[in-house]
Amino acid sequence: MTAVETQMTYSNSYTILHEEAYMTQEDDWDRDLLLDPAWEKQQRKTFTAWCNSHLRKAGTQIENIEEDFRNGLKLMLLLEVISGERLPKPDKGKMRFHKIANVNKALDFICSKGVKLVSIGAEEIVDGNAKMTLGMIWTIILRFAIQDISVEETSAKEGLLLWCQRKTAPYRNVNVQNFHISWKDGLALCALIHRHRPDLIDYAKLRKDDPIGNLNTAFEVAEKFLDIPKMLDAEDIVNTPKPDEKAIMTYVSCFYHAFAGAEQAETAANRICKVLAVNQENEKLMEEYEKLASELLEWIRRTIPWLENRVAEQTMRSMQQKLEDFRDYRRIHKPPRVQEKCQLEINFNTLQTKLRLSNRPAFMPSEGKMVSDIANAWKGLEQVEKGYEEWLLTEIRRLERLDHLAEKFKQKCAMHETWTSGKEELLSQKDYESASLMEIRALMRKHEAFESDLAAHQDRVEQIAAIAQELNELDYHDAVTVNARCQGICDQWDNLGTLTQKRRDSLERVEKLWETIDQLYLEFAKRAAPFNNWMDGAMEDLQDMFIVHSIEEIQSLITAHDQFKATLPEADKERMATIGIQNEILKIAQTYGIKLTGINPYTNLSQQDIANKWDTVKHLVPLRDQMLQEEVARQQANERLRRQFAAQANIIGPWIQTKMEEISHVSVDIAGSLEEQMNSLKQYEQNIINYKSNIDKLEGDHQLSQESLIFDNKHTNYSMEHIRVGWEQLLTTIARTINEVENQILTRDAKGISQEQLNEFRASFNHFDRKRNGMMDPDDFRACLISMGYDLGEVEFARIMTLVDPNNTGVVTFQAFIDFMTRETAETDTAEQVMASFKILASDKSYITVEELRRELPPDQAEYCISRMTRFVGADCPSGSDL
Repeated sequence: MTAVETQMTYSNSYTILHEEAYMTQEDDWDRDLLLDPAWEKQQRKTFTAWCNSHLRKAGTQIENIEEDFRNGLKLMLLLEVISGERLPKPDKGKMRFHKIANVNKALDFICSKGVKLVSIGAEEIVDGNAKMTLGMIWTIILRFAIQDISVEETSAKEGLLLWCQRKTAPYRNVNVQNFHISWKDGLALCALIHRHRPDLIDYAKLRKDDPIGNLNTAFEVAEKFLDIPKMLDAEDIVNTPKPDEKAIMTYVSCFYHAFAGAEQAETAANRICKVLAVNQENEKLMEEYEKLASELLEWIRRTIPWLENRVAEQTMRSMQQKLEDFRDYRRIHKPPRVQEKCQLEINFNTLQTKLRLSNRPAFMPSEGKMVSDIANAWKGLEQVEKGYEEWLLTEIRRLERLDHLAEKFKQKCAMHETWTSGKEELLSQKDYESASLMEIRALMRKHEAFESDLAAHQDRVEQIAAIAQELNELDYHDAVTVNARCQGICDQWDNLGTLTQKRRDSLERVEKLWETIDQLYLEFAKRAAPFNNWMDGAMEDLQDMFIVHSIEEIQSLITAHDQFKATLPEADKERMATIGIQNEILKIAQTYGIKLTGINPYTNLSQQDIANKWDTVKHLVPLRDQMLQEEVARQQANERLRRQFAAQANIIGPWIQTKMEEISHVSVDIAGSLEEQMNSLKQYEQNIINYKSNIDKLEGDHQLSQESLIFDNKHTNYSMEHIRVGWEQLLTTIARTINEVENQILTRDAKGISQEQLNEFRASFNHFDRKRNGMMDPDDFRACLISMGYDLGEVEFARIMTLVDPNNTGVVTFQAFIDFMTRETAETDTAEQVMASFKILASDKSYITVEELRRELPPDQAEYCISRMTRFVGADCPSGSDL
């Protein structure tokens, strides 16, 4: 037996025992008082009118209460009318035993309704015993007119008295304490009528010193407008010191039943108002969801094309501006949208919970605005966002490489063009035609030195071509200029080769004409040219630009530079040897009186040239040292930034992971009431929010790293992107956990379950939640139900699974478990209750008019209801009215 059935059984037992005690007391009291002729007269008149008010429904009535019930026929008819049930077929005979049999059938029917008849037998009724007949009618009135009256857990006489007291409490000169003298002045009856129908009586004009007028006014109004027959005489009530209580109770009970319909209508109207208010609130939440979802999806729609734009800028400054814009998007524009997305999911879950608690269909957003649609759009945004950041960094590296190559190309081109300047004119000269032998020989040697120099510069031309090709492969914005300059150098180089070969051929033709050659000049030229080339290469290397990204790379350059410095002593020996040749020339000239023109016929290089370039090399070496040390300092600073970022990231990353694991168990492990759990979770959320300063500090270090063009970090596996995603997931998870507890509080309050019941449900759920993740598998859920006493077949279990897992996810959440366990006790208004309420307001018609809705409901909810109802079309539809 359920708790509801137990309560109903207890209440009925109490009513019957109470009624029996009341009737026994009345019968003992009536044995003396019914002898009073005034009381008997009042009872005769009241009981006769009461019986006729029901018998007239069957087309008959009685004149003499003790005579007309003697044969039992009208008594049986009266019971059929007031009970709505069929009694056994009466005996048609007119003999005494026939009458007794009919009366006994009536008395047996009364007893079958749980009424104990004391000292009332069929013989007394058949014999016309007035006292017994009146007692029997009073018993019938108690059972069918008074016993079912219930007001605030009181019933029968006490309930009727309490109802009268509540209804007449606001009226002056009315103090209902009983069912006799409290009614003598008639004001109580007038107050009852005025309370329910103020249009029938002007209570302000009634006077306490006019009891007969008051009583007659009440009797006439009740009979004319309320269909309550006149059962009493005003003079009898006024002239009797203590009016008959049973007569007054019988008459007053008619008022209760007459006005009960109005109270039902009021209750029905309140129920409808409650339902309409819930609907209005839910619709407001739906509209807010649709608006917020539309705005978020529109923002995503506008943002994705911006992130998908992969048109690279041509300069490093423009690309860095793009990177800065992307940082602003991540720091300023995206976080509010993350919060909006989280709030949207919370609002959606709260709305679905409210709809489920009020037995309403689940909310289905517009097409394309489901939570899953928003999640997919957000996922697409993050994918594009990740690709955009990777593209930005790749483009910045590319532009950095391009700038470096372009500058290197310009430098090498400038050096080559400087070297080739005038070489074509020189090779085109025909000075050998008018030269002496010595000059011819000098020209030949000079040409050989030039060829040696030309071969030495072949590597530079190849380097220029290679750099130009790489710039083209990397899509350099000014590739046209680069290609044109490279092509000009290559064409010029080919022309130099051709001219060189032609000049050699010319010199060889006249070489036989010239025999003398200055060996020393030749040796000087041969040694000075490669040494000069070596110095040119050294100066080029010492001034060469470099780009590194780590300590190891700069150390490699320093090692190479140290190796170069180690070669300087040998180079100095070569310099001294070369200068020694020139000194030997001077010595020979002085010895043999040779007049020198001051020009080495085999080379344009002089001793001063070698000295100047050597001084330049020695000057560039310390400058190169300084540049390398400055780069070492910069790389060390970058390394400190890497370590600083890694130190924080290696703390924050595990902290976020730990908090995520703690949150996954927090709803299971937190004890106490839901409000205490809510406070604990909010404190937990506040602690997480307070940790935001560490994330901001890490963001600052990350920004410093990117401003220093640091793109890798071997000291940590956590990138800033990992930290951001983990942080956003952490905030979303704690918000969702709090929302789940809020929904549990809504469920508890809506369904009236206690904290102890929730703790029991939680304990059972936790016991079978083997994975400790807040969800049960179907097998664990079945085991839980069996442990709680459910006898489950496959069909029944499948039906239960459709309730707790409507989306077929394969798991049962704690919220769904509570909804199932409390489904039977939900205090919600069903569709049948709402339709019954509408039928009461419509006075059992199949339609309801606009006027009835506006009369019974508040104005705003009446208009809301009218705007959503369809017009009734039927045969019984009255013309000329709004339905």
